[in-house]
Amino acid sequence: MINILLVDDHAIVRDGLKRIVSETTGMKVIAEAENGQISLDIIYANSSINFVVLDISMPGLSGLDVLKAIKSHNAELLVLILSMHAEDQYAIRTLRAGASGYLTKESASILLVEAIRKIHQ
Repeated sequence: MINILLVDDHAIVRDGLKRIVSETTGMKVIAEAENGQISLDIIYANSSINFVVLDISMPGLSGLDVLKAIKSHNAELLVLILSMHAEDQYAIRTLRAGASGYLTKESASILLVEAIRKIHQ
């Protein structure tokens, strides 16, 4: 089972992503966070999370800051960056920082499940 933490500052985005995941066998959203600090608190307290879908642009801690903290805490935790920014703006930087993948929000409804499965394998 892929146990997912969704991190996005927009509730409607989290709801949409959760709906997509809930229609897929083998995946479950077990936690949600609206900012970076809450996401880290959840990760530190919940060892059953094995996959994070992380927005890059959030108030407070940015997705890049959260990604670095996640990788310092657990280098094996899989992180898919989800962003409104085009790949050429952030993809290389996030992959170098330890992200397992990068997906734009524009394509998320079509590619999210496929990306999660591919990264998890």
